[in-house]
Amino acid sequence: QVQLVESGGGLVQPGGSLRLSCAASGNAFSNLWMYWLRQAPGKGLEWVSGINEQGGDIYYADSVLGRFTSSRDNAKNMLYLQMNNLKPVDTALYYCALDEDGGGAGPGTQVTVSL
Repeated sequence: QVQLVESGGGLVQPGGSLRLSCAASGNAFSNLWMYWLRQAPGKGLEWVSGINEQGGDIYYADSVLGRFTSSRDNAKNMLYLQMNNLKPVDTALYYCALDEDGGGAGPGTQVTVSL
């Protein structure tokens, strides 16, 4: 059973950057697609990105394309989300997960984009 813990969130001004991290336990990480999702206040869960086992195929939601970059380090069991040019609409609780519907997600890390 892979367990996930996100970190790296915080308060940032519009136009700023943050790098989220997701630490995975266990030995199966390198065999798994991984996903980032987010949930804004009062809204449903939104898929943000998916990355394949070796990191060669990466997909993004239109809302973050060109601003966010997902990557992984299988040797360290780590997943990352580099977020640039952040906007207030990016304010949300961000999760890493084992499927695109949020299955197996960690507790999340809060990102707040505000002046």
